Amino acid sequence: MNAILLISLIAMVVTFASPATARDINWEKCRPGQPNTSDKTCVVDGDTIWIEGINVRMEGYDTPEPQSQICGGEREKVLADQASDRLVELLNTRSWELALSGEQGSYGREIGTILIEGIDVGEILVAEGLARWWPDGEEWWCN
Repeated sequence: MNAILLISLIAMVVTFASPATARDINWEKCRPGQPNTSDKTCVVDGDTIWIEGINVRMEGYDTPEPQSQICGGEREKVLADQASDRLVELLNTRSWELALSGEQGSYGREIGTILIEGIDVGEILVAEGLARWWPDGEEWWCN
């Protein structure tokens, strides 16, 4: 990793790790075909966001996929929409922090954790039946 990229990544962690309030960003779901720009900020699905042009995959949990309907058909899409909507609601109505791990996952996404008032957002979504633990949780929406 080159020094400039490392410095930029450290700056992102510092920037995103400080608490932000619902009024700092008006979160919405990403629009289909929305271009990837340096200011893109939106919720892709219940476990992936764009923030200021950076694609971030949440660590430790997984939600149904809204576009592909990999295994659960229409039920999976409905649950995916619910998980996305809930993440938008949490980010817009609660204090939150984002910490990037410094690692990249699949599709070149940064790996991160969102804490909602000190609680991992994954814990909230799993408890509400909108997500599973990853990688060991059962994809119950496939049944």
